[in-house]
Amino acid sequence: MLPPITLNTFRTLAAKALRADPPASPNGPSDYDLNPGLDSEFPRVDTPRPAAVLVPVIARDKLTMLFTQRTDALPSHAGQIAFPGGKVEPSDRDAIETAQREAEEEIGLARSFTEPLGFLDPYLTGTGFRIVPVVALIEPGFKLKLDPSEVAAAFEVPLDFLMNAENHQRHSRTFRGQERFYHAMPYEDRYIWGATAGILKNMHERFFPT
Repeated sequence: MLPPITLNTFRTLAAKALRADPPASPNGPSDYDLNPGLDSEFPRVDTPRPAAVLVPVIARDKLTMLFTQRTDALPSHAGQIAFPGGKVEPSDRDAIETAQREAEEEIGLARSFTEPLGFLDPYLTGTGFRIVPVVALIEPGFKLKLDPSEVAAAFEVPLDFLMNAENHQRHSRTFRGQERFYHAMPYEDRYIWGATAGILKNMHERFFPT
């Protein structure tokens, strides 16, 4: 079991593990990793749609990570737990701009509280998005204002819990008659899974390589 991750420890790990720039290569973790047969049903696209998410680590006495829960009315991924983020707009300068803009729009997190530290590996979804995760430290004292059309709730999970491999699980469910596997990290009454859990798994692997 890992010792508690302090702010200084996190900064040191981030400086070693995070990328200074998002890689241009499409290679990286994906929905396909646990499901080799997924290619036949959802073929990988040559040019996946670019997206970015903010992976917000809040600099409390005990570090936490901020998540959102999507509303049940959304046409895709309704009710799922996610990081603030979305597709890259033509006006966005880079992935950091996308992630910060989406965090402001979705949950009212002012970018003045956000300190981007670097990038995890891009994550490819079966729906054809290439997500660039932007890891950032969030200064406490912020006030959130949720967009009720997109976000049902925002909540925090201890970083120590998420970076403990003992809490990383592999679950499955039947989808279109086939058993599909995915990463999951259930916490209390919150079910973190899919691409969000896959991004966290990649973060753990980069911060704590074996």
